[in-house]
Amino acid sequence: MQLATGTVVDGKVVVEGLTLPEGTVVTVLTRDDDEVARLSPSDEAELLEALDEADLEEGVSAKELFARLQRFG
Repeated sequence: MQLATGTVVDGKVVVEGLTLPEGTVVTVLTRDDDEVARLSPSDEAELLEALDEADLEEGVSAKELFARLQRFG
């Protein structure tokens, strides 16, 4: 997983210095003007490490997740 910052230009997200293969699926998180998250370099490194760990864990499909949730009402 990579973390990149971009800017919207003509309705498209432009990320300087990063080339992704055509068709790459990305997640875009936007900031609210009043909710800016600033991380120190060590906090950012810790966050990236946690995201990498989460990627290693086995997940379940959306179908299975919803089936499990339905058991609780």
